[in-house]
Amino acid sequence: MDVTGTSSGRPATGSGRGHDVMALAQRRLGWLDRRTVVLAQNIANADTPAYRPRDVLPFGQVLSAAGAPPLARTAPAHIAGSGRAASGTAHDRALSETAPDGNAVSLDREAVRMAETDTAHALAMAVHRSFMGMFRLALGRQG
Repeated sequence: MDVTGTSSGRPATGSGRGHDVMALAQRRLGWLDRRTVVLAQNIANADTPAYRPRDVLPFGQVLSAAGAPPLARTAPAHIAGSGRAASGTAHDRALSETAPDGNAVSLDREAVRMAETDTAHALAMAVHRSFMGMFRLALGRQG
C-alpha cells in the first residue's frame, strides 16, 4: 500500500454510478486504514528522540491526484471551480511544541486524529452497507 492509501495508486473506475460509489467507499476505507497505521506509528514513537509525526495526504488530494473528474457547473450563476485545492490546504503538520529531546509527537493531537479517523471509518462502512442493502433489494434478495 502506498502513501495515498491505495494498493495500486490507480483511480477506481466503474461502468455504473453504483459501482463508482462502492469503489469510492472502498478507496476511502483503504485511505482510512493507512492513516490509522501512520497515526499508530506516531503514538508508538512518542518517546523516540527527534521523532517527527507523520500523516498521509488528505483524501481530497489523493482523489485529485488520481484524476477525479472536475466539478460540473450546471448553471451560469454557479461559481466556477479552479480544479485544484485552494492554497493553504496542503497538509500542514505545524508543530507548536517539541520536547527537549526533539520529539514533536503530541498524544492529545494524535488521539483527536485517531478519533476523527474512527468516525470517518464508521461513516464509510455505513455508506458501504447501505449501498449493499440497496443492491440486494434491487436484486430481490433479502439479508
